[in-house]
Amino acid sequence: MTDTIFALSSGPPPAGIAVIRISGPRAGPALSVLTGKLPAPRRAALATLADPADGTHLDRTMVLWLPGPGTATGEDSAELHLHGGRAVVAAVEAALERLPGLRRAQAGEFTRRAFANGRIDLAEAEGLADLLSAETELQRRVALAMAEGALSRDVEGWRAELLGISAKLEAALDFSDEDDVAEGECALPTGFAGDCLALAGKIAAWLDRPRAEPLKEGFRVVLAGPPNAGKSTLFNALVEQEAAITAAEPGTTRDVLTFAASLDGVPFTFVDTAGLRDEGAGEIERIGIARARAAAEKADLILWLGPEGKGPEGRTLWEVSARADDPAAARKSGDALIVSARTGEGMMALRAALVAHAQGALPAPGDAALNQRQHDRLSEVAASLRFAAVERDGLLAAENLRLARRALDALVGRTGTEDMLDALFGRFCIGK
Repeated sequence: MTDTIFALSSGPPPAGIAVIRISGPRAGPALSVLTGKLPAPRRAALATLADPADGTHLDRTMVLWLPGPGTATGEDSAELHLHGGRAVVAAVEAALERLPGLRRAQAGEFTRRAFANGRIDLAEAEGLADLLSAETELQRRVALAMAEGALSRDVEGWRAELLGISAKLEAALDFSDEDDVAEGECALPTGFAGDCLALAGKIAAWLDRPRAEPLKEGFRVVLAGPPNAGKSTLFNALVEQEAAITAAEPGTTRDVLTFAASLDGVPFTFVDTAGLRDEGAGEIERIGIARARAAAEKADLILWLGPEGKGPEGRTLWEVSARADDPAAARKSGDALIVSARTGEGMMALRAALVAHAQGALPAPGDAALNQRQHDRLSEVAASLRFAAVERDGLLAAENLRLARRALDALVGRTGTEDMLDALFGRFCIGK
């Protein structure tokens, strides 16, 4: 954190403009050396950049001087808005690298410094990482809500409430010591259990929300059924590409094939699988069938193209008749979807139904969603609060509240491990 780092934070050259960010204690001196003087804080200034080694003219460009701590990283920072040619960027980077105390930034190092300096917390950093990797509008809006502190604001409120409950309990414990009452039995303040359960209920409302993983990975739709049921043809129609090989020969598909696609801005992962049959399959096809069954276990939704009522049990499943164009094909009763990938019959209705179903399972646009780590920590908080609420011993109740506070702090990064932080910030690009 004592080093001053720099990196190209805009897209790779050539480009109209290339932005190089500098952050650290020598950001100001570096800018002074390149431009000959330090510009006024937080005001764009036109400057000529010169290599301090030999005075070579590098570029005439706009610069910004941003003294800390009120910056993105919490440190002194500077920005160079260069002409976006490869040679210009390379020359300026080389000049910066020769300055004492400056080095090239590592992946995610700017954001990690923002976290370390208290400019953002861990939940906001995770939201920012998701925002940078967002590919659909829904992903963007949910990630933006997390990056802008939707969860963090509630965490601060919960933490203040938890500290208040803890303070009342500690005061009651101190008072019971003075009065020499039986340990624990009279130490709990009035309304303690209700306060704990009320806070646990607020947290449970977040735990019941749709999760972030299906949004990141795409709502997972698995096409399953026996050989020659039309799975691969329907798969190609849904992803609008010839992604799977189709043929009249049974067992053409022998492995799991996945394809990410967006329908009306909703992310999906469609999965084509080997035909399920018990007899007549060779060794390679049997491996594919085993993988098909495993894929069905991980599905958010199964489109079952086999005999009605014979699909995998215990999973959300839609019955599909996939050969509406074939008069000889078996028909299904009830609410089965009747489609033909060849003629397009029923395909618009199927896509609309998939979008509507996925939207109900995914976070709503603009809502924040918990990832697995955040869900685990919040679950620990809620469990500790519930344990505290039923405790008769004040000391044990206080210990449960301490565990709840620790889990809440870990949620936003007040405590944590270096390995977890390395993994998170390694997801960022070099200039972020």
